[in-house]
Amino acid sequence: MDIIVLSHEATEEDIQHIIKRLAGWGLKINLSQGTERTIIGVIGDTSKVTEEEEDSIRAATGVENVVRILKPFKLASREFRKENTIIDVRGIKIGGKRIPVMAGPCAVESAAVLTSIAEKVKASGALFLRGGAYKPRTSPYAFQGLGEEGLKHLAEAREKTGLPIVTEIMDPRDLDVISEYADIIQIGARNMQNFRLLLEVGGSSKPILLKRGLSSTIKEWLMSAEYIMSRGNQNVMLCERGIRTFETATRNTLDLSAVPVLKQLTHLPVVVDPSHGVGKRDLVAPMAKAAIAAGADALMIEVHTNPEEAMSDGDQSLKPEQFEKLMKELKPVAEAVGREI
Repeated sequence: MDIIVLSHEATEEDIQHIIKRLAGWGLKINLSQGTERTIIGVIGDTSKVTEEEEDSIRAATGVENVVRILKPFKLASREFRKENTIIDVRGIKIGGKRIPVMAGPCAVESAAVLTSIAEKVKASGALFLRGGAYKPRTSPYAFQGLGEEGLKHLAEAREKTGLPIVTEIMDPRDLDVISEYADIIQIGARNMQNFRLLLEVGGSSKPILLKRGLSSTIKEWLMSAEYIMSRGNQNVMLCERGIRTFETATRNTLDLSAVPVLKQLTHLPVVVDPSHGVGKRDLVAPMAKAAIAAGADALMIEVHTNPEEAMSDGDQSLKPEQFEKLMKELKPVAEAVGREI
């Protein structure tokens, strides 16, 4: 017993009666009221629920059906929610017809550089500003980010341009300060299975952008999303950013087949990051177009005014004029699949 489908006639009293019964068995719930039906998602070890107990729920007033979800990810599954989840961030919807583009530098370097980039990407049509204040780097000697100072620079850029900001969290201890500034909190690839961190952001009200791990399967990725959702935060989006394979021609292998696969398995929005996926500036544009054709709900693209001097990922960062050209080229691709940029 993983989801309980309620009839249109179900009253609030009926719903509360069912919730009370489930609580008595040590189970928690997630109530999803969609346009077509209302569903109670049952959270916890439902294998301990006996057939007799399940039948008693099935017979309760207002219950239309009781369904077992066979997949290990329950709340993220299409079985739990048929409609696509649409996440509203300061009035910008992710998961709808429009495909928002998140653009900006890999790392926040200074207020002046960040503001300059923000103004340029907004002029080209970007709807979000991305930038890392805390940077997970392979080498401990590489630039680690500006920390809270970087968050303040992001907030200043938002104030000047109106662009909501996306930034990464690495440590649960930073959640409060990052939540104070960020509009979307990113979980990076290296932290996809940092379960303590996932549970912490699951208790937050901020939308979460969950990047795929370096060598993670789609199932493992969705189970990480489930960790977040099990704590009550349903505003999760999944970001394909390339996986590690034997191929060395690109930084990673951008798995665009994951996009339609995810569309079948989950109702969560799917974002594609071609910059990290390929790691080469001249390959970003074709993969961004391909991502839209595959069904991506949003794109994340790295842009820098002077990539040669960027403190992080300059090789894969587009120059503002290249980003402007790409944004124009994306529009007919989006229109071809019934979407818009």
